[in-house]
Amino acid sequence: MIYLRSLIFTILLFLSVFPFSFAVILAAPAGLSASYYFAAMWAKFNMWSLRTICGLCYRVEGADNIPAQNGVIYVKHSSAFETMVQFVVFPAQACVLKRELMWIPIMGWALALIKPIAIDRKAHGSAVRQVIRHGRHRLDAGLWVVIFPEGTRMPPGETRRYGLSGAVLAAETGRPLLPVAHNAGDFWPRRGLRKRSGTIRVVIGPAIDPAGKTPHAINAEAQTWIEATMREISEAYQPETRASDTE
Repeated sequence: MIYLRSLIFTILLFLSVFPFSFAVILAAPAGLSASYYFAAMWAKFNMWSLRTICGLCYRVEGADNIPAQNGVIYVKHSSAFETMVQFVVFPAQACVLKRELMWIPIMGWALALIKPIAIDRKAHGSAVRQVIRHGRHRLDAGLWVVIFPEGTRMPPGETRRYGLSGAVLAAETGRPLLPVAHNAGDFWPRRGLRKRSGTIRVVIGPAIDPAGKTPHAINAEAQTWIEATMREISEAYQPETRASDTE
């Protein structure tokens, strides 16, 4: 049954993209906040579907760590879950994403209207400069900037060197950097259909004040906190406590 429920949810997830994308587009004349409202509604709808169909919920811990001043958010990247839940948990934001997503008809048009920062991940240095340049504009406009610092989805228990662009943006603008860890990869793997029931922990860490710190120091502090928290919450580090699947 777990695979059947996962299949139903996945089909519904893909089908939901189109009506909500049209809603984002149709709301555009009313401004960014109107388009963003429907983008967030898409995420809320799919969080509801995930809970209802697959029995997979989430719990936010450390919400009081979100500062009043907008800044940069570093999110652990291990599944598709975090690309949706970020719209539900955090204030209005611009997400750094690969530019290829903008080329998808309808969906890409809707994405463009909520002001993401679309980069060519193969460009390296110019991509970093693009994040910093456009990130400044988004921060000045009152948006948060969400970055998956590993650049790609990592299996539970693994990581890689964090990209530096978010830390540079925080250092140059004096904005806080907010680290976020979660164990979605234990329930919703980056590849495959299966989505196991349970409760995903989304843990928000203390905001990092960039004052007097180099981008490398900021990055190291964020990565240290995120990966240490992952060792506490992810089953990949506690194999003896891994829940058995009886379905």
